[in-house]
Amino acid sequence: MIEVYRGSSNTWETDEMGHMNVRFYISRMMEGLAELAHVIGLPHAFRPGADATLRPRDQHIRFLREAYAGRPLSMTAGVLQITESSALIYQRLDHSGGTPCATFQTWVDHVDAATGEPFPWPSPVRSALEKLRCEADPAIGPRSIDVSRTPRPEALVAHADAIGSPVIGRAVVQPQQCDALGFMIPEFFIGRISDSVSNLLAPWRDRIANATQEGDEPKPRTGGAVLEYRIVYRRWPRTGDRLVIRSALGEVREKFHSLIHWVLDPESGQAWCTCEVVAITLNLDTRKIIPAPPGHADLLKALAPQGLTV
Repeated sequence: MIEVYRGSSNTWETDEMGHMNVRFYISRMMEGLAELAHVIGLPHAFRPGADATLRPRDQHIRFLREAYAGRPLSMTAGVLQITESSALIYQRLDHSGGTPCATFQTWVDHVDAATGEPFPWPSPVRSALEKLRCEADPAIGPRSIDVSRTPRPEALVAHADAIGSPVIGRAVVQPQQCDALGFMIPEFFIGRISDSVSNLLAPWRDRIANATQEGDEPKPRTGGAVLEYRIVYRRWPRTGDRLVIRSALGEVREKFHSLIHWVLDPESGQAWCTCEVVAITLNLDTRKIIPAPPGHADLLKALAPQGLTV
C-alpha cells in the first residue's frame, strides 16, 4: 500500500454531533483516489477535458473512530481485485500513530469521461495496478453489511411510492457541487443524506432520550453516528438536477439500526444512488451508545416502513 493523502480534519467539517461529518470521509477518499490515478499513470483523470476518468460504482465504508477538528489524518491505498475495466480499491484512513479511523473498499470503473461507459485499462495502467496488490484487514472491514449481495437491478420512484417510503430530503445540485467534468462530486450523495436524516430520526431519538432519562438528571443530548455505509452509485447528476431522498427501515436491534436511503431523480423516476446505513443513537455528552428501550423499534417502523433494498 502507498500513501495517498496526509492532512487533518477541519473545524468547518465538524457537524452537530461534534465529529467530522461523513461527507468529508468521502472527500478524503476521492483525494486519495486522485493521487492513486497519478501513480498508476492516469494523471489527467480528474482534470477538465479528460478523455477517461475513474468513477466509483459500489462502495463500502467502515467508520471505526471519530475524527475531531484539528486531528492529523493520513491515508494509504492498494488494490484488492482487478478486472478488465474495474478495480476494487482499498483505502485506509488513519489517525496519527496508525490507529485506524475508517476503511473504504470501492469498486472503481475506468470510464469514458463523456459517456460513462467502462472500457479496458491500458496495459501500463493495468501493470501499475498489479504492483499495488494488497490484502484488506478483515478485523476492520465489512461487519454488519453483506457486501456480496448483488444490488437490485433498478430502483424507481414507483417502488418507493409502493411502500409509502417518506421523503426526508429534497435538493437541487449546485454548480460548486460538481467536479471538473461537470458531474456531482461523490461526497454530496452521502452529504445530502446526512443533512436530511434528522427529518426521519429526530422524533425517535427524542423518545429514546425521554425513556432513558433518570430521575432529576437532565435529559441526555442525543445524536447519531454511522458505523457502516454501502453506497451503489447508479447515475451521476449535473448542475440543476433535482434530488429527492426516500428512506426505509432495514432492521432495529438494541444497540444499532439500519436504514435504506434512495437518492432519486423525480424527473426520470430513476435512482441516482441507493445506500444501506448502519448507525447508532449516541449520547453526545458521554459519547456512548444509547440502547433502544423495548418497544421503540415499533416507533421507528412507523416512521420508516420496510421494503427497500440496495
